Amino acid sequence: MTEKYTALYEEHKRLGASFTDFGGWQMPLKYSSELAEHHAVRKAAGLFDLSHMGEIKVTGPDAGAFLDYALVGKLSAVKVGKAKYSLITNADGGIIDDLISYRLDDETYLVVPNAGNAPVVAAELAARAEGFDVTVNNISDDTSLVAVQGPNAEAILLALVPAEHRDAVTGMKYYAAAKVPMALGAWSAELLVARTGYTGEDGFEIYVPNDAAPILWAALLDAGADRGLIPAGLACRDSLRLEAGMPLYGNELSLELDPYAAGLGPVVALSKEGDFVGRAALETKKQQAPARRLVGLKGSGRRAGRSHYPVLSDGAVIGEVTSGAPSPTLGYPIALAYVDTAFTEPGTEVQVDLRGKPEPFTVVGLPFYKRGQ
Repeated sequence: MTEKYTALYEEHKRLGASFTDFGGWQMPLKYSSELAEHHAVRKAAGLFDLSHMGEIKVTGPDAGAFLDYALVGKLSAVKVGKAKYSLITNADGGIIDDLISYRLDDETYLVVPNAGNAPVVAAELAARAEGFDVTVNNISDDTSLVAVQGPNAEAILLALVPAEHRDAVTGMKYYAAAKVPMALGAWSAELLVARTGYTGEDGFEIYVPNDAAPILWAALLDAGADRGLIPAGLACRDSLRLEAGMPLYGNELSLELDPYAAGLGPVVALSKEGDFVGRAALETKKQQAPARRLVGLKGSGRRAGRSHYPVLSDGAVIGEVTSGAPSPTLGYPIALAYVDTAFTEPGTEVQVDLRGKPEPFTVVGLPFYKRGQ
């Protein structure tokens, strides 16, 4: 596989980033300390390059009806300027990807899949568009995505927005988006800004043409210099999303798993009219209790469970960890795991096999961390 690089790769090199492969992309893992980056996002702000994510524009008179058919949610009900979390499944109800869709106007949506799944999702949407008056355009190769996340995110972003347009940012609700004028030195433009994120904190994700991404990145770093902003890599992004109880495709979600086992049943709009891909299978699955469900686990020791570690009860395997790490914010080990449904009640005591040594964990409700706690 040919390595792919974002438009900000040289910026990351200049900042001394350590790189890792993620979905075929060379992405910054961390710049200095992943722990420092994690705490910066919780206490001040972190700046992320998310340009490996996909962007697929769906336009046309049938755009809403088409996405109602292609995805499990009712996208036609999303108001202009709002966003919706949804899933794309196969005919058997297996999860191809989880994604966010933004309604930009009456006939235009922006669908954002995960990095490694972007080509598959684009191909699936194109195939499912037959019979609908829509155009599916994969604009991933031309688009960069930069996120500023943390309590100071709004103040940092406002430094780039002309005074007369700042209410577009301050008045923006969670899971909303708008075109916002930005003045970046000699360069200015209207950019799509969304109040979304994957960290459990307030923050914004900004869509920008590739050639302007370095300008935006530098302007945000400059605006955040006295507000605690530091660049942040994928390592802390993972620990942040784990604390927030957010699933990661390939860990908590996959083709072998359905939305009900993953705790995402409310995302499936079986009440919407008409057929959608996976409807029949998902109607059946809703009536069948899954053998295992996704839960949160809180450790009482110091060692953390990791992906694929067995979950035990009285020595018998009852599940498997999908993601786990010490929580920098909470100070104890946390994990997401699929466990047999008999052991999913919060307060249930289990063990995680940490390379031959069972360590005590307790089933807890999600998320582990809520903003402001």
